[in-house]
Amino acid sequence: MTVTEPLQYIGGARRSGSGAPLTILAPATGAEIATGAGANAADVETAVAAAQDAFPGWAAHTPGARSDLMHEWARVLRSRAAEFAALESRNAGKPIRLTTEFDVPGTIDNTAFFAGAARHLEGKASAEYSGDHTSSIRREPLGVIGSIAPWNYPLQMAAWKILPAVAAGNTVVLKPSELTPLTSLLFAETADAAGLPPGVVNVLTGTGADAGQHLVEHPAVAMVSFTGSTAVGRQVAATAAGAVKRVHLELGGKAPFVVFDDADLEAAARGAVAGALINAGQDCTAATRAYVQRPLFEEFVGRVAALMDRVRLGPVDDPETDMGSLISRSHRDKVAAMVERARESGAKIVRGGRIPEHVPESGAFYEPTLITGAAQDSEIVQQEIFGPVLVVLPFDTDDEALALANDTPYGLAASAWSRDVFRTQRASREIRAGCVWINDHIPIVSEMPHGGYKSSGFGKDMSAYAFEEYTNIKHVMSDITGAARKLWHEVVFRAE
Repeated sequence: MTVTEPLQYIGGARRSGSGAPLTILAPATGAEIATGAGANAADVETAVAAAQDAFPGWAAHTPGARSDLMHEWARVLRSRAAEFAALESRNAGKPIRLTTEFDVPGTIDNTAFFAGAARHLEGKASAEYSGDHTSSIRREPLGVIGSIAPWNYPLQMAAWKILPAVAAGNTVVLKPSELTPLTSLLFAETADAAGLPPGVVNVLTGTGADAGQHLVEHPAVAMVSFTGSTAVGRQVAATAAGAVKRVHLELGGKAPFVVFDDADLEAAARGAVAGALINAGQDCTAATRAYVQRPLFEEFVGRVAALMDRVRLGPVDDPETDMGSLISRSHRDKVAAMVERARESGAKIVRGGRIPEHVPESGAFYEPTLITGAAQDSEIVQQEIFGPVLVVLPFDTDDEALALANDTPYGLAASAWSRDVFRTQRASREIRAGCVWINDHIPIVSEMPHGGYKSSGFGKDMSAYAFEEYTNIKHVMSDITGAARKLWHEVVFRAE
């Protein structure tokens, strides 16, 4: 069935875009699932104006009032969880089990978390720091937030962008990927169904050139929050810098998976498969390069290969399917080309490295792939693959392992596997990444932040740290003496 509703959500209602036609495909089958007009600069103007109009009233809500509405939003999401899961699965090519047990529950939990966080902005206690004045801190919303979200986790990324911003009293214009906008539009609709005022949450479906660039450049947009590739992130930052806008960037990753020789081999192998193949590897925190201490190397590779053999590819609406498709055939071909270049450079394809034969030819599936023998400075080790590919390399000493783990431009996530608490604590200190898991890889919780180091960007999603990103800090200093003549005036003049 093809969705025929308009692909824009502005000021509390679906609207048709003013731009070029868009056709949205199901990645797992190639079938058309939605059509409509995309957004362009005129739609950006309309959406930003709607957000501007809504901002004063929304910012004036008490924290408790915003919290109550967001708790109702979480309730509405729970009541429609199955609808969200089915739509996310179809639009993004994800297995229904992943959307039902991860994407949708995580989004609901995030909504509930920020509903509570709305009442708990923290700041220094009011006090007389100068002796003659009472100083206090106000945390105020910024205004209109321009957010751009990627296609790999459409619903969760929409939530990560929207929730902390609106909890703090801002309004939002979100541009999801034009490939996967359907659950973002539904997310905005449920906000209004929960009672959030029209214009607080707006969604534009369009390309980066037609809509995204105009959103970043818009003078009324106070902050830009972008998740996507490092290359595009640099462009966003450069554009925002010209207008001195605040920027939040969550960019690419190349997560190291460090297995020391005293690790639980079975736990590490299972963690590597799950961490590398979640969302078909289309995850910026996915385990993409495993460094395994030499005594465990061969056994680790063999166990990972055996586990990958058991991963089931198939229709995404089948609860027995483990791994779905990549987002598009062109992206699948990019992943396949990287694997082929690694093969030509001397790497060994231990498992996979092919387009599977038993799934729809019109889909974008790629086999779970395990590679050894690649050089540390090779493309397959250094650059983001964003597909179901794990590269395994050996190491000898702990110093070498941590140096290799840090030897890419990225620093989003990592994991260390050992029974020795001192080894793992050293790894957590010395690996330059925004998250280091110990004896696990991938789990996230709403209470803890997500964000990177180095070329993986800056700023945090989720947690109270994300909430703070969307506020301005204002110092209010009030005289408590009532005196017309103050001692500090004599620094400037001494007139009687």
